[in-house]
Amino acid sequence: MKKEFAVIGLGRFGGSICRELSREGMEVLALDLDEDKVNEYRDIASHAVIADSTDENALKELGFRNIDHVIVAIGDNIQASMLTTLILKEMGIKMITVKAQNDYHEKILNKIGADQVVHPERDMGKRIAHNIISNNILDYIELSDDHSVVEVKAGSKMSGRTLVDLDIRAEYGCNVVAIKREKDVIVSPMATEEIRESDVLIVIGADKDISRFEKNLVVED
Repeated sequence: MKKEFAVIGLGRFGGSICRELSREGMEVLALDLDEDKVNEYRDIASHAVIADSTDENALKELGFRNIDHVIVAIGDNIQASMLTTLILKEMGIKMITVKAQNDYHEKILNKIGADQVVHPERDMGKRIAHNIISNNILDYIELSDDHSVVEVKAGSKMSGRTLVDLDIRAEYGCNVVAIKREKDVIVSPMATEEIRESDVLIVIGADKDISRFEKNLVVED
């Protein structure tokens, strides 16, 4: 049986989630107070409605109790975001993901029962910053407050050397979990694997260790 999703708040973040879930063939109920935004998503989401998410009766009438996962992507109204999260929690929604405006907002959301709190602007800022540092840093995904996964393109400092030669784990405390080579993916590569120019390494580690690894082996002089 297909999972049912609801997206509350159709700004840039909520709208992009709504589009992507719909593109993947999911059942999506899109909700916003702004009529223009709701009209924009009428042909994208399964259902798009104008409603106030802080009105518990309105959510019940819309069948929110049957929704598997609700994404609360309310823009600048922190009070509405928190009240909506509380109502959803009391309704027994299985999974609630909420967009946080700041660290203070995140703390409160965690206390009132949000299952997942996301900081899209902060997280995207980190990814862009790493990409700006070097064209060889292709992606950066935060796993926790101090651990991340980074995707890097092998440049001249790594090309022609094996993982043993580079000794990334001992030198930097990071692990190379896979290598993308054209259409192939080498999972858990052998220590004797020689890195070729334009290989893409997927590296996991603590942020401080990844930073040292990037400075010494990824950023070209």
